[in-house]
Amino acid sequence: MFGSKKKVDDLMAQLRPDLSREALGVGPGFPGVAPNPLLSRDARKRTAELRTGALALGVLVDWREVNSNPRVILMFDVETPGGITFRGIADEDLTITELTRLAPGQTFPVRFRPAVMDHYVALARDADPAQVQQLSDEIARRKRA
Repeated sequence: MFGSKKKVDDLMAQLRPDLSREALGVGPGFPGVAPNPLLSRDARKRTAELRTGALALGVLVDWREVNSNPRVILMFDVETPGGITFRGIADEDLTITELTRLAPGQTFPVRFRPAVMDHYVALARDADPAQVQQLSDEIARRKRA
């Protein structure tokens, strides 16, 4: 419909250089930010998979507003229970209240897809607080050892 995926990625990088792979701090393996994720079959599939993904902790690095929904691209430094760390990118719809409370350095529970490891994560809004605390303790214990 729009031509090749590379052309769409190039167009997105021209329109929003702040959402380029380099600006987000991810490598060339990152598929990119969809202009409208609701129209992208891949983005809908990814979102469904992330809802059931593995739990990890993400420290908020920065964010970029995409439009006035407010749709926001959140950048996290993510640490998994297995000790893997990576830059995670979450494409989220936040309320104005949630947006005004964002601050770099905040820790959030996030979900990721261990089999894919493509830098995509999602906020784990459904995570059990006891499970998040257990994960946090496990990561802290590993750092001390």
